[in-house]
Amino acid sequence: MRSSVARSWLHEGRLDRFGMMLSGLCAVHCVTTVAVMAMLASVGGTLLHPAIHEVGLVLAVLLGIVALGAGYLRHGHKLPTFVGGMGLAVMALALTLPHGVPEAIATLTGVGLLAFGHHLNRRAGC
Repeated sequence: MRSSVARSWLHEGRLDRFGMMLSGLCAVHCVTTVAVMAMLASVGGTLLHPAIHEVGLVLAVLLGIVALGAGYLRHGHKLPTFVGGMGLAVMALALTLPHGVPEAIATLTGVGLLAFGHHLNRRAGC
């Protein structure tokens, strides 16, 4: 049996709001990294370390599975899960690209899709 705290987080859309916030932070990270790389190549190398992107993707996948999966079980709408899953797939694809503009575009596209999936999930649960 789920606790009232877990139920509250799921039913009030907090996980989806948290997922949208993380997606926004990821987008800020990507844009900032590209800007910093253009200005300060030595600092940009630290921000572009693969571990940052890999850990971020793992967190996004875990949160996506919990929030989007719980939403699907609650409301039965497939679209939020599909859109969010596509976002995660595009983010994973971005990890295979060399650092630069194509990777940033793929990452931002994936983050946007994932955030939109969380938004749809939250709306469907209302």
